[in-house]
Amino acid sequence: MKDSIENILLISSHDHGILRLTLNDPDNKNALSELMMQKLINAISKASKDKSVKVIVIASTGNVFCSGHNLKEINEARKADDCGKSYYLELFKTCSSLMQLIVNCTKPVIAEVNGIATAAGCQLVASCDLAVSSDSAKFATPGVNIGLFCSTPMVALSRNVSKKDAMKMLLTGDMINADEAKRISLINDFVPGEELTKSVMDLAEKISKKSASVVSIGKEAFYKQSELNLFDAYEYTSRVMTENTLNENAKEGINAFLEKRKPNWEDI
Repeated sequence: MKDSIENILLISSHDHGILRLTLNDPDNKNALSELMMQKLINAISKASKDKSVKVIVIASTGNVFCSGHNLKEINEARKADDCGKSYYLELFKTCSSLMQLIVNCTKPVIAEVNGIATAAGCQLVASCDLAVSSDSAKFATPGVNIGLFCSTPMVALSRNVSKKDAMKMLLTGDMINADEAKRISLINDFVPGEELTKSVMDLAEKISKKSASVVSIGKEAFYKQSELNLFDAYEYTSRVMTENTLNENAKEGINAFLEKRKPNWEDI
């Protein structure tokens, strides 16, 4: 039992600086239990500081990518004197910290979705920078169906899809397929299941060949400017581009382009 608990998150390093984090608790539908979230937080925090890591992929085993929070844990907490209030507050704060960590991570994070992603599992997909699924994958924010509105998943969802599409998912709790998920921009693309891992790894490899520092600058700027008004966004990104232009990798990249050769990045 201890071994299975310890192995609920598989961590593997691959060529080109690709780090795969695989949710490995299929018996519990890869739920975001307290332990699973803490393991993800620890792994992503460590990877963010590791110069050898260029791209992070979050994948899963079994036929469910992630079912969201562990409802058994939530129910068990009701036995506490405060009916679970302090536990729930800490639980949702931890989940929120995980999702923000993914966004604020210095490395691009790709969701490799094979199966079903519901509630906080759908939130996990929406929080990643990129997402590719199998053609049989399905997505939902079904909390409304069990009397627990998906309020925290709503944060990530509403920052990826239109308000109308988000509200439809939140208010109906209906499952959507991969084609619809791509149409509303919840995912970037979908492929046959047998091609999923290769497709994601090819995408990760392509990104890994860019300058890591430049990718990090761009990711941070993308999310920061999206929260600003138009004037402030241009003011902020003008400063970012100025500093980026002074970066040695920008100098190398521009010279390589003008000289019609491949750039030799300092940080690859």
